Amino acid sequence: MPKTPDYFVGKTIIVTGAASGIGKETSLIFGREGANVFCADLDEEGAAEIAERVTENGGRGVHMKVDVTSREEAFEMTRRAKERFGRVDFSLNSAGAALRRSDFLNIDDDLWERTFDLNVKGVFYCMQAAIPEMLENGGGVIVNIGSMAHKRGGPGHSVHYAAAKGAVVTMSMGVGREFADRGIRCMSISPGPIDTPFHDVSSEELKESMRAQIPMGRFGTPEEIGELVLFMCSDACAFMTADTVYVNGGGGWK
Repeated sequence: MPKTPDYFVGKTIIVTGAASGIGKETSLIFGREGANVFCADLDEEGAAEIAERVTENGGRGVHMKVDVTSREEAFEMTRRAKERFGRVDFSLNSAGAALRRSDFLNIDDDLWERTFDLNVKGVFYCMQAAIPEMLENGGGVIVNIGSMAHKRGGPGHSVHYAAAKGAVVTMSMGVGREFADRGIRCMSISPGPIDTPFHDVSSEELKESMRAQIPMGRFGTPEEIGELVLFMCSDACAFMTADTVYVNGGGGWK
């Protein structure tokens, strides 16, 4: 996929939410390409398992328990990645969740604030920590996970989550434009329904209803998103920044 053979060998990616879903599969894909992968997650045991598999795949994996809603932990994560591997080249910020569903009038302050802390503040902290290290290298790539929800608005069940992901998409655009002339590309991916633990709380009836609204008739896979992250970080995608990529099987939700 990269134009340059062995492009990712010896380069370092920090992955948040690495223990499951998109973060997990992206970590394994970068390991396959010979990268150094810093696997960060609140689930330390899960992150350790993925780091071990990264090493088995041909990369070098290490792990750390990280709460991305803590500025201190986000910066310590980046410091340790630099200390362990000598550089930070790429960042995938995939830690995020809707936490729980709620109609709009029943969204309380606690749900709103926790949703924004995890999905927005976490990305903000991780980018602020990573960008100085990337500037030191002469550049880097940041990919943040947004959601199709920001286009649909999440009516009736997740306006709070849609609003947070809208903030992620907009923040990615702003950072991409601000640092474009300094060698840093920053983008987001806005997936439709992806077959990850995110949907474990959904009933089979709801999942079937969602599939029926997707022209391709299925959920996407985290592997498909991981391969896209690899492409976006590669030199084959060098002219892309400050934008979002929609991956939704033909339209996501109606």
